[in-house]
Amino acid sequence: MTMFPSGGHDGPAGIGRRQALALGTGSAAATALAARPGHAEEPVRWRMVTSWPRGAPGPGTSADRIARRITAMSAGRLDVRVYGAGELVPAFEVFDAVSLGTAEIGHSAAFFWAGKMPAAPFFTAVPFGLLPEAHHAWILSGGGQALWDELYGRHGVKPYLAGNSGMQMGGWFNRRIETRDDLRGLRVRMPGLGGEVLRRLGGTPVNLPPGEIFQALQTGVVDGAEFLGPWSDLALGLDQAAGFYYWPGFHEPNGSAECLVNREALDALPEDLRGLVAMACEAETALGLAEANWQNAAALETVRNDESVTLLPFPDTVLQAARDAAAEVLAEQAEGDALAARIHASFLTARDRLSAWAHVTAVPILGTRAV
Repeated sequence: MTMFPSGGHDGPAGIGRRQALALGTGSAAATALAARPGHAEEPVRWRMVTSWPRGAPGPGTSADRIARRITAMSAGRLDVRVYGAGELVPAFEVFDAVSLGTAEIGHSAAFFWAGKMPAAPFFTAVPFGLLPEAHHAWILSGGGQALWDELYGRHGVKPYLAGNSGMQMGGWFNRRIETRDDLRGLRVRMPGLGGEVLRRLGGTPVNLPPGEIFQALQTGVVDGAEFLGPWSDLALGLDQAAGFYYWPGFHEPNGSAECLVNREALDALPEDLRGLVAMACEAETALGLAEANWQNAAALETVRNDESVTLLPFPDTVLQAARDAAAEVLAEQAEGDALAARIHASFLTARDRLSAWAHVTAVPILGTRAV
């Protein structure tokens, strides 16, 4: 069974060729970016390696659109070809491939690099942390980007926000979760800091590439698994592998994807193409989140109408235990590394500041609005 649309240049998984060209030629600014010098210029060809199956709804779609947008807006001066997970490098080797120059650009998520950089997950998601809009505010206006640049710069990599899958669901399980004790001994696909929270609650986190989740859950290699929201989860077929679907995704209240660019390759570009790469990522961050929210809302209705799936909230006692464990996990991220401590402090400052604003704006509106 084909679970994902093709990675071709046209079709529902991404923007069509004519649409992509329109992005590059439909405005004076884009035309200026695409302007060529008076002499012939050889196109620059970049390989984009990703952690996703090619064309996977959500992050795979974002990767495809970024590549097409860069290629179209540059009128082919910077031609980006996308490789799905495993086609050029394995899903969890994207960062190293970009750092070493095996590929010039990558699309992935920061929490996959926790083993290399313990503070990296702050730039994807923190349990009980920032929601997407607030995360964008921290990165773009609250000093987060400079810290991210410093962290990845040690490895010759420049990071950009490059899509967002929105707030996550809690995951699929093959049994009910009624108390904290029900998590003990469970093997659950859950990467990043959320996985460490699960460990504190007695479970065993398993870090699997997205393309391997379905088979692991279906065959019992894991007892539960989270990926993203219902749109991407149904595309993976997770509803066919487990019957209990939990919310909220306390472990990942945000879903920022990232573009990783080899610093030397980026610096070798002319100024207008460097700006174009940044613009393409910025555009996808907005579009990816809008698309995820819209598609997840539709897919949630599909889940609710599926008699084989039981949609449930995590019990309050489980959420409270997870919140207590998350506080311990976050505190430990600041230990032993001065940069990690600065990232931790900056994140907490942003969370406190933006939460205070949300409590007099979004929270009361959502609390009084009929569902």
